[in-house]
Amino acid sequence: MEPDAPRICCLDLDTFFVSVERLFDPSLENKPVVVGGHKGGRGVVTSASYEARALGVRSGMSIRDATKLAPRAIFLPGSHDRYSKYSDDARAIVERYSPLVRAASIDEQYIDCHGCERLYYRPGDVDADATIRRVVGEITGAIGAELGLPASAGIATSKPMAKVASGLAKPRGVLLVAAGAEAATLAPLPVRKLPGIGPVAERKLRERGLETLGQLVLAPDDELRPIFGNMTAEIRAAARGIGTTELGRERPAFREHDPVGERVGSISNERTFVERAPSDTEAVLSGLCERVCWRARKRGMKARTITLKLRYVDFETVSRAMTVPATNCDIEIHHLVFDLYRSLRTRSLGVRLLGVALSKFELEGAQLLLFERSGRRSIAIDRAREKFGFDAVHLASTTERSSSRKRRSA
Repeated sequence: MEPDAPRICCLDLDTFFVSVERLFDPSLENKPVVVGGHKGGRGVVTSASYEARALGVRSGMSIRDATKLAPRAIFLPGSHDRYSKYSDDARAIVERYSPLVRAASIDEQYIDCHGCERLYYRPGDVDADATIRRVVGEITGAIGAELGLPASAGIATSKPMAKVASGLAKPRGVLLVAAGAEAATLAPLPVRKLPGIGPVAERKLRERGLETLGQLVLAPDDELRPIFGNMTAEIRAAARGIGTTELGRERPAFREHDPVGERVGSISNERTFVERAPSDTEAVLSGLCERVCWRARKRGMKARTITLKLRYVDFETVSRAMTVPATNCDIEIHHLVFDLYRSLRTRSLGVRLLGVALSKFELEGAQLLLFERSGRRSIAIDRAREKFGFDAVHLASTTERSSSRKRRSA
């Protein structure tokens, strides 16, 4: 990798939900484990151990189909609160090394490592590649040592290539694809290894005799356009290792030359479930709002745009946003988000995912915040959380959700 080449790392927490469950129940080690629902019941597989994968179980498969393939596997409904905490803890470790981090999902993060070779160089590193590989190895090692979670990472000159490399590095590996080696690395791989090619596209490519990414690169447009449409050129470029290096930075940062109010990023939090009953929705949204507002206040930011994302169990995804006077108050944003939810929820299907994002930031006015009633309340809450942890204080609706869960499990 050239000294000034982009360096994008895709860090993946291996079999994340299963790995977290094993922390709390070591007897699950080396056994086929499926997270997503009870054996033979409704729901979708959200995580499967390598032992379960060897039996044919895959994420996204129905629990009933997984039960048929692996009747002796251990099936667990999952605990998203646990997973969120460990995801946040892993994120905190990553941010020790680079401020440019973007969570692609609860178990996957993209890191911009460009410049780390100068910051972390040590005598003995033969080149920039060696430095970056070592640093990323330190990140995955810290996640393993401090959290007890396995992680893999891929490093490359683009996001798609880094994603592929992280898959090739599993389990518990770190793979760096040097600049200029992308096409050769990708060519022998099955087409399904490329992000953006799903099972339907894979089947259509196979029908045309295109089974590897090398064959896809050489195929004429007339064969690819019926499958990918106006994405044909982008897919072909990705199959050669060419793609975006833009992370779409999640954490906003104001530089000295940035005018106050310029949009420089977003803060978001999402929760994925097998299915969520409508009666529990407000509590889930309340928890999401608390977390994004807390993160905004920690960075001294107020948001003018609030966005709600909703995904149904059939994977249809919709979103809606509104622009309001700048705020980072949990209660204010919760009311706005629930208004968005009522206008957005037009189907009776169960909900697979909910997400809340804040954007279009401006710097928080410290004096104004000090004399606002909501500002004083927020300061008190944040001080308690700094001392005792995020879960020390919650809005009533979030607390009711936790209490109702405990009553159901009692």
